[in-house]
Amino acid sequence: MPMEKTFDPAAIEAKWASEWENRGLFRPHRPEATPFTIVNPPPNVTGALHIGHALDNTLQDVLVRYERLRGKDALWVVGMDHAGIATQMVVERQLEARQDKRTNYSREDFIDKVWQWKAESGGQITGQLRRLGCSMDWSREQFTMDPHFTRAVVKVFVDLHKKGLIYRDKRLVNWDPKLKTAISDLEVETHEVQGGFWHFKYPLADGVKLDDERDYIEVATTRPETMLADMAVAVHPDDARYKSVIGKDILQPITGRRFKIVADEHADPELGSGAVKITPGHDFNDFDVGKRAGFKPGEMLNMLDGDANVIQTSDGLIPAEYLGLHRFKRDGVDGARELVVTRMKEAGFLIPHVDKDGNAHDAEPRTIQTPFGDRGGVVIEPWLTDQWYVDAETLAQPPMAAVRDGRINIVPKTWEKTFFNWMENIQPWCVSRQLWWGHRIPAWYGPGKDQQKTVIIDSRKPEREQAFYSGQQVFVGIDEAEVLEQAREYYGSAKTIEFTDEIATGNTADVYLYRDPDVLDTWFSSALWPFATLGWPEDTDLVKRHYPNDVLISGFDILFFWDARMAMQGMEFMGDVPWKTLYLHGLVRAPDGAKMSKSKGNVVDPLGLIDQYGADALRFFMAAMESQGRDIKMDDARLAGYRNFATKLWNAARFCEANGISASTSFEAPAATLPVNRWIIGEVAATVTAMETAFAAYRFDEAANAIYSFAWDRFCDWYLELIKPTLNEDAQFQPDMADETRRVAGWALDQILVMLHPFMPFVTEELWHAMGDRPNHPLITANWPAPNAELDEEASAQINWLVAVIKEVRSARTELGIKPSDRLMAHFPASLQPRVNAGYQALLRIARLQNVSFDPAPAGASAQLVVEGETITVPLEGVIDIAAERDRLTKALAAAVKERDGLAGRLNNPSFVERAKPEAVEKARADHAAKEAEADRLTAALARLG
Repeated sequence: MPMEKTFDPAAIEAKWASEWENRGLFRPHRPEATPFTIVNPPPNVTGALHIGHALDNTLQDVLVRYERLRGKDALWVVGMDHAGIATQMVVERQLEARQDKRTNYSREDFIDKVWQWKAESGGQITGQLRRLGCSMDWSREQFTMDPHFTRAVVKVFVDLHKKGLIYRDKRLVNWDPKLKTAISDLEVETHEVQGGFWHFKYPLADGVKLDDERDYIEVATTRPETMLADMAVAVHPDDARYKSVIGKDILQPITGRRFKIVADEHADPELGSGAVKITPGHDFNDFDVGKRAGFKPGEMLNMLDGDANVIQTSDGLIPAEYLGLHRFKRDGVDGARELVVTRMKEAGFLIPHVDKDGNAHDAEPRTIQTPFGDRGGVVIEPWLTDQWYVDAETLAQPPMAAVRDGRINIVPKTWEKTFFNWMENIQPWCVSRQLWWGHRIPAWYGPGKDQQKTVIIDSRKPEREQAFYSGQQVFVGIDEAEVLEQAREYYGSAKTIEFTDEIATGNTADVYLYRDPDVLDTWFSSALWPFATLGWPEDTDLVKRHYPNDVLISGFDILFFWDARMAMQGMEFMGDVPWKTLYLHGLVRAPDGAKMSKSKGNVVDPLGLIDQYGADALRFFMAAMESQGRDIKMDDARLAGYRNFATKLWNAARFCEANGISASTSFEAPAATLPVNRWIIGEVAATVTAMETAFAAYRFDEAANAIYSFAWDRFCDWYLELIKPTLNEDAQFQPDMADETRRVAGWALDQILVMLHPFMPFVTEELWHAMGDRPNHPLITANWPAPNAELDEEASAQINWLVAVIKEVRSARTELGIKPSDRLMAHFPASLQPRVNAGYQALLRIARLQNVSFDPAPAGASAQLVVEGETITVPLEGVIDIAAERDRLTKALAAAVKERDGLAGRLNNPSFVERAKPEAVEKARADHAAKEAEADRLTAALARLG
């Protein structure tokens, strides 16, 4: 059937997505071929396709399809992450909508509800990835909570624990009081909050005074409530104001707690009074200061519970009126912060802030960078608690060595410095989360040998669980059988041992073992993605064949949270790097360069873009704009342009079909004698080389632009135009040349479809079949071009010259306002006669010349066209009104120059560049460039008039 007249992306995308997957064409099926393996960053099971996913997965698919065309046995591993916090929140919200809550259920019953939600609603993103055209091996779709993956996670935890690389410790964590769990740095968002900066007097003890006779030290804080757990005041060791009191005691006014003035470089003499209150149990910097001052984590004071309500510290010094208060004012009720300020003010210890008008205020207004939980939406509290940690410093050493010696190639190289900076200063990795959904930590707790009574904790009351851990014996094992063996060895075989999650009443066992209620951080399990998805710890054929992976494509924002941790775990458990190349791409930003966010209302829905422009256009936009990790600005005009590109290719195929050009039967370039055919064959070869060079360097933009330029400009615009006479009016006189041209044109179009396929899989597959009957040879399984041809310098010189002449004539027509219907005379130097004769018909037809001459041009006004150093003269007498045209161009040039120079003046004004909005400055630069180009064009037009 003849091709449809119009290109309709929606009509072909669903068809080919289903066809490829149903025929199993995404699966590796070439056991004799070189494997190529890539894994996708697993999206959250709660997620939906966003523009970042579209970029990341487009780049992966481009590489996978390219390597598949090159004959490799390509495996693209696909799957989803169980997303502990996000998923538990979704299901809990559903319960809340029914006036129900998680704690009304047993842990097992709640987890059953989560699995039910996943079966009914989870994973919609996989269907959306299919719409994008992702050629993942959907038959092996993975999930981080699958049984085989859970076995891998448990083994890794147990093995690391046996090596001492996982341990339990008391440290500060990012605590979300809304979710009641520790969260990672990635899940913390910093927002500007209007707050206060309070100044207080902390009295010196024992009659000690500063050199200036003051009997107090001034401290300032944005979190006055934390003074309830202060343990020191720090001053810089070189600060002359305080040298005499270092080591002396301070009396904290509210609690009466007595503590030391310590010397620490954390205190900046240039900031405020130079003295800093130290609350090691509630501030990350203070935690480090406290350790340097000699406090053990177990000795540091904790003044808040998991809900961020005040509790009594271990020294019992917090006054009773504070106990139970929330840290902040809530629901109109003052919190600990407000009461602390009130009491300090009443006691005369508040130093008021005096504004510029002489008015006194309790606090100095400040804009404070405040951490919020990205899902809980409340202020994060640094909280001292017992958690499980990974010795990341030890695990970081092999990946750093692998990057240094080239076993891991980071692209762009500029990210290596960031990688090393983080890895060399890496902190212990907190891997426990206070959730029910996730991989439960394989640790059990029992009484120490010297304990007389076993403590059993109700797992439905998380607030009571912390008390259980203190002083208990910990057993870590693959399962209860292994743990039971460890417990019998510890307690003795005569003891009866049972496992429980509930409060025991009337039980008769000697020892009860209670399982750790926490689950593992989601990043802990996803760190195993490159090998656990292949069946590890089983020694599968997939593991042997596809590990290490070839490439990982990732956003730079998860370099540390996922990429580095994959490198750690892969090298620890597989003895080799997880992937040979790590490609880090940038962010997709709004058209004005701003970061996309829901709060700004500038988020772009990729599915909406697919509906509007087609998946091929969106994919091509992403690839063409991805330039070695630089951020991409959304641009609807470019998206429309790439849809037009697909339409142009569609129309080119329709032209071929109408002129008897069909699918090629030759893999190598056909034999050719006509210069135009030899030229296009050479251009195909040059494009193949350019794309292969770009892909080898991970220059997606250069590869995309190489095929775009060739297909649009040289093939569609020039080659098809130049061969029209051969296919039509000359065909009866030169049938052999017409047949040759049809063979070459069909072959060249096939090569375009293959080279363009990684970027635009849908339209290319459709055209591949429209051009010939190939039901058993879909494009996705074709071979990458190997034309076995080189650039024909003689043919290239002839056609490139011809194209340049036609372009110059067209430019002159446009610049001088010559109507397309006006036929022009052109006078060429005699030396160009062979070239002119070879391209005579094309010059007359495409450049719309009346005739050509090798005689000198007549006197009078003319346009001077310079091509490759030779001047071609086009007389203008009688064609246009020379004086009127000169006057028009002169006035237009003056206006363009005036606007150009005015814009240049603004851009050279530092006040404008520094103070104006960035988008205003960028617009001024773009306008200046446009006016400068317009002035250059008008100057050239005037020059043509002579």
